[in-house]
Amino acid sequence: MFPKLIIDLKKLEDNSRLLANLCFAENIEPVGVTKVTCGDPKVARAMMAGGIRMLAESRIENARRLREAGIDAPLLLLRLPMHSQADAVVELFQCSLNSELSTIRALDAAAAKAGVVHEIILMVDLGDLREGILPGQLEEMVLEIAELKNIRLLGLGTNLTCYGGVIPTWDNLGQLLEYNRKAEKLYSHLLPVISGGNSSSLPLLLEAHLPPVTQLRLGESIVLGRETVNRQPIPGAHRDCFQIQAEIIEIRKKPSVPIGKIGQDAFGGTPVFEDRGIHLRAILALGRQDVVVDGLETPEGIDILGASSDHLLLDVTKYPKSLAVGDVLTFTPGYGALLAAMTSAFVTKEYRQ
Repeated sequence: MFPKLIIDLKKLEDNSRLLANLCFAENIEPVGVTKVTCGDPKVARAMMAGGIRMLAESRIENARRLREAGIDAPLLLLRLPMHSQADAVVELFQCSLNSELSTIRALDAAAAKAGVVHEIILMVDLGDLREGILPGQLEEMVLEIAELKNIRLLGLGTNLTCYGGVIPTWDNLGQLLEYNRKAEKLYSHLLPVISGGNSSSLPLLLEAHLPPVTQLRLGESIVLGRETVNRQPIPGAHRDCFQIQAEIIEIRKKPSVPIGKIGQDAFGGTPVFEDRGIHLRAILALGRQDVVVDGLETPEGIDILGASSDHLLLDVTKYPKSLAVGDVLTFTPGYGALLAAMTSAFVTKEYRQ
């Protein structure tokens, strides 16, 4: 059935092993992030087969899917917990990222009720302006956390490049190490975890210029084989662990500019067209309900013209091979396209070893 997402588990295992070994050589614990695959157990097992020992998720539903499939690796909750899900967080996750004292207190109460100690990493905002306390709030937060009997502070973490696009550097991650040392004195215990960001920290690691953080949260680098500062390939990594296939449902020569007065399209935008003259145009049974169209890497000689919810329009004039209705084209997804394809119930998932 098409559209189809092909998932190469062996290549995922290879990428996991490559990145795990890079991290282990620098005493860094790599955490495999499965959220882009909606907590797919087969993907999680491929990561673990490659040496990943801890997994990370952002949603309760995905974590429960992993647990129900028998995945027993420690789980880290990436998205800040909701008060309403405190009991489930304590049940499913060994550790969570946090920045709000009221939420940490809710987790403490849930952990006390469950008779366990829940571990947390306190997030510090180093300038990307997503989650995290400001450095001036560190002392107050750590002292308050120290009073909670069912919460164990493991250390500090940060998130970069996801919202503000702020690039990890020796200087800003070095600040995180300084804050962690300060927190240790306030907490009166060693804080072994310095969670130094995500796949955007890998260029520093590859250049031997990464401060001595102890944890990296790796998602895109494993699943797509690239870092997330400039989306450059990681040497030795597979970039085609995932491929999207779609079937041609119409192909014919047509004008490149619509005929008539232009209004809004199906999504409320006003389209602008480049006059390419008469061109060979293919329509595929793939649309915005299935993928983020802008995130598709096309075969050589094919340009994406646009898409509606169910149709993808391509200029195939320069494609070197003859095409016909019923033929299948293969695309490499970017992160957004992969996320949408994994989430869509209309995209068939096919696993390969």
